[in-house]
Amino acid sequence: MTKSFSFGLLTASMLALSAGAAFADYELNILHINDFHSRIESINKFDSTCSAEEEGKKECFGGAARLKTAIDQRRQALSGKNVLLLNAGDNFQGSLFYTTYKGAAEAEFLNMMKFDAMTVGNHEFDDSEDGLATFLDKVQFPVVTANVKATAASKLGDRIKPSLVIDVGGQKIGIVGAVTNDTPELSSPGPNVTIGDDVQSITSAVQDLKGQGVNKIIALTHVGYPRDLAFIAKIPDVDVVVGGHSHSLLSNTDPKAEGPYPTMVDNPGGYKVPVVQAASYSKYLGDIVVNFDDNGVVKDAKGDPILIDSSFTPDPAVVTRVTELAKPIEELRKKVIGSSEGPIEGDRKVCRVKECSMGNLVADAMLDRTKNQGVTIAVQNGGGLRASIDGGDVTQGEVITVLPFQNTLATFEATGADIVKALENGVSQIDQGAGRFPQVAGLKFSFDQSKPVGSRVSDVQVKDGDNFAPIDQAKTYKLATNNFMRAGGDGYSIFKDGKNAYDFGPDLADVTAEYLAAHSPYKPYTDGRVTEIGATVAQAQAAAPAPTSQPAPAPAAPATPAPTAEPAPAAPSAPAPATAPAATTPSTHVIAAGDTFWDLAVTFYGDGTLWRKLSEANGKPNPHHLMVGKEIQVPAK
Repeated sequence: MTKSFSFGLLTASMLALSAGAAFADYELNILHINDFHSRIESINKFDSTCSAEEEGKKECFGGAARLKTAIDQRRQALSGKNVLLLNAGDNFQGSLFYTTYKGAAEAEFLNMMKFDAMTVGNHEFDDSEDGLATFLDKVQFPVVTANVKATAASKLGDRIKPSLVIDVGGQKIGIVGAVTNDTPELSSPGPNVTIGDDVQSITSAVQDLKGQGVNKIIALTHVGYPRDLAFIAKIPDVDVVVGGHSHSLLSNTDPKAEGPYPTMVDNPGGYKVPVVQAASYSKYLGDIVVNFDDNGVVKDAKGDPILIDSSFTPDPAVVTRVTELAKPIEELRKKVIGSSEGPIEGDRKVCRVKECSMGNLVADAMLDRTKNQGVTIAVQNGGGLRASIDGGDVTQGEVITVLPFQNTLATFEATGADIVKALENGVSQIDQGAGRFPQVAGLKFSFDQSKPVGSRVSDVQVKDGDNFAPIDQAKTYKLATNNFMRAGGDGYSIFKDGKNAYDFGPDLADVTAEYLAAHSPYKPYTDGRVTEIGATVAQAQAAAPAPTSQPAPAPAAPATPAPTAEPAPAAPSAPAPATAPAATTPSTHVIAAGDTFWDLAVTFYGDGTLWRKLSEANGKPNPHHLMVGKEIQVPAK
């Protein structure tokens, strides 16, 4: 090991003593969360607020009350041992609790959990420094972020420190924080706060700690798993990295994990650094035990995140307080945010087959919110639009009804060629009324559904100033979409490989509400940005009822999906409508909430008893656990 050590202050007698006696290894247990995102109420498998019905079915995860129980139970199990509870940032943004209380509610519940330290995330600056200042007024634990630099005029004062030292079991533990370097682009820290380079800031703070005789140092970061691996874990004298920002699930048992827990990284100093992260939204509690040798070098580290599922009974006191704070939120749902000159069309029979005014509103709002980041194109799946809005006053609750899934704004880069492929995916299942139909802003295109899948799209043009120009297949464009699509949902697998991606912006409902309010009275419109060539979709829709499956814009492949109804052959088989669509050629379908093989067989074959054909074509998966977001094969009848 070549981790740096300082012996300048040791006397000869002390050296002689150390040569004759060795200290015992030191064990440190670290519990941690990241990217809480205001999930104060429990969440369902789509990461949105869990309903009373879902609670009754034990299908809920996380939330402040369950998380408090899990932390208390783990602390009790580790009684007498060395324990730290750390928070890697982004506690703000993601539910109406944040919209209503602007950080005060999050602070209250985090205080109940008794964190030892936290770093800020980029979303802590979503309401400039004002929102964070309110949070800092209330939290009862230290906040450390080395690369946040506040001026004398800042309301933050000197309350965010570069680092701190905590005595745990007679040993000094140093904690250094950092937030992502692009926070000014992702959020709004304001003129009185600057964000320094994360690596340089951590390096400087670590050396300060070394000068204080601290030889066990944790980097508590909000920079993302890839950067933690590539840069933070390689900073000299950093021993452990507890991260956030990328919402990465690390696990030794979950096949969907981004990497092992912990992920061990070779530090240039000749030792290994464990890197951990615990997904997001209070669904997991990270749990790692680290053993250090006499010199503060990590000997080994092991653990796994704990899934906070229905086996954890919600803390009663927290439940009571959550209920109290939820009352004004119902008033918020009734709040008038603006008005519309006419109805805004969001019907599934329209938005899943052609350009619709709700699709234009949402896509325009996405583009407007991200244009200062260089975004020029926005794409929203038609299946993510769940309702229309009448003319007249528009309430926050109406917007939430249209966009109920708490999806967040995502940005990434893709080539023109990949964008065209994505549009092809979007129109590939139009005859089935699938939710992937693309509502767009910043571009326009034509499609012909009479042509084979994969060659239906033509005349794709991107906006260039006040005009449109043909898309350049080789050029890289910056896009905005929702986090569900960016993760590959609704068949948009091409988006999953997008470059410089960020999936965790503000809630899409909030973005849309703010845009509508800024343009009130809003005038609904369509402008021909999506044009169908050939036979009209309306005729096709008139000949076939909408499918029973409703693809929902939920995060792809959620962990531990809740059981769906079994497609029991004993169920009575209703005669298929005479106009029911029949799968005369092989196709695909993306599993949505509530889908069963029986219902899908009715949809595609007009006969539920043919459900086994679907099952056998897809490896006979457990019918109780059809994975939401997974694309299945639909063989020809």
